[in-house]
Amino acid sequence: MRVYEEKLKRIIAERGIRAEHLSFESSCHSVADAAETVGAEPEDFIKSICMVGVDGGVIVAIVKGEDRASTTRVAKALGVGRPRVAAPGEVLRLTGFPVGGTPGFGFEATYLVDPRVMEKELVYLGGGSDCALVRMSPRELVRANGGRVVKVRK
Repeated sequence: MRVYEEKLKRIIAERGIRAEHLSFESSCHSVADAAETVGAEPEDFIKSICMVGVDGGVIVAIVKGEDRASTTRVAKALGVGRPRVAAPGEVLRLTGFPVGGTPGFGFEATYLVDPRVMEKELVYLGGGSDCALVRMSPRELVRANGGRVVKVRK
């Protein structure tokens, strides 16, 4: 799994993304685990929900850790048919990163960032594996992924 962390660190460096990559010995898969590991509050975490559009394209809805992404809102925001949430086995193939470590940038996709994500000064997100995180500002996240800020939470 560390190979995916190294891949993400290269992307951060090559693209000049202002972000801090954090790697740990223990799992950060759940928000509770991650918050305990870094000494942050659960509301400081965001998640990237990978979806597959009706055209087969990858759509990533980025929401706060406690929120759920709405496929209906994603469809409305993009003016397309309703996407489906990618199966765990598909995520690696579609994004190049495993479930539990999928970052909100660094791979080809349409990115939609919920406005609640933008309320925080710094957020934590997937760091390439379930033992890594990235800490960055939401504004830098949107710059890094070229996404749109639009309500996608349920």
